[in-house]
Amino acid sequence: MPVAGQIMHRGAECINKTETLTRAAEMMNRLGVGALPVCEDDGRMCGIITDRDIVVKCVAEGRNPSETECTELCQGTPQWIDVNADVSEVLDRMERHQIKRLPVIENKTLVGMISERDIAQHLNEHQIAEFAERVYATA
Repeated sequence: MPVAGQIMHRGAECINKTETLTRAAEMMNRLGVGALPVCEDDGRMCGIITDRDIVVKCVAEGRNPSETECTELCQGTPQWIDVNADVSEVLDRMERHQIKRLPVIENKTLVGMISERDIAQHLNEHQIAEFAERVYATA
């Protein structure tokens, strides 16, 4: 079975927690992604911001994304996985926390991101269906 480092999308970038949501949206657009890890000044991950977060938690609430910092939308403890973790661990983490994207860390540094697409390319149909059921299940 493959490990996280073999299925991840390389080249993930962090955005500093004090950057604005406008800057986050610009980065997402440039990178062609829908989520960015949010990092402290020392590079330690403190959350994830998604394109949906920007729309639903900022724009739809009448807030200005040019004046709202990424840290304002980050909630809870960010989830991540080690680059050498088995895919079964990746699935378990994503299913348990009902998350669709998972940062991959090597030596305390962000090295990639695993998305639903990455998972789908490495599972059989039954595993994909089980993954989708667990991640999208409503509590």
